[in-house]
Amino acid sequence: MPEKSNSKKKTILAVIVLAVIAVVLLLGYYLWQNGGPNWKVPTILTKAPYQAVFLTNGQVYFGRASNLNANYVNLRDVYYLQVSQVLQPVDGRKEPQPQTAVNLAKLGISELHKPKDEMKINRAQVMFIEDLDDESQVVKAIEAYQESQKES
Repeated sequence: MPEKSNSKKKTILAVIVLAVIAVVLLLGYYLWQNGGPNWKVPTILTKAPYQAVFLTNGQVYFGRASNLNANYVNLRDVYYLQVSQVLQPVDGRKEPQPQTAVNLAKLGISELHKPKDEMKINRAQVMFIEDLDDESQVVKAIEAYQESQKES
């Protein structure tokens, strides 16, 4: 009798193992057919204070990125680089020499149409996203800007 009991236990174990394998295969097939799981990414990419979002057109925006797996990436507290050329005479020359000035600009401050401080960026236009270190010059400039706004 004990042999039949062991044989029955082995059969039950084999059926359970096959059922688990079948479930895993079906789940894998489902995810493969539907583009993978739609897990929510945390509101902030990591504990980094800001991220840099590099777009396919060469623009870079800085802010707090969220919704990274969706069709549109959300970016809040948005800043961008503003490049301007300044013509300055150099060493008494008659012709001024162009000098490039790069400034960090806050979204919604200097634009004529006054956008809200949030962007929804088409995921197809995002090349990559990087976390910015606390010691980044961009993060320091953002913090300095925020401090100046508190004082005024």
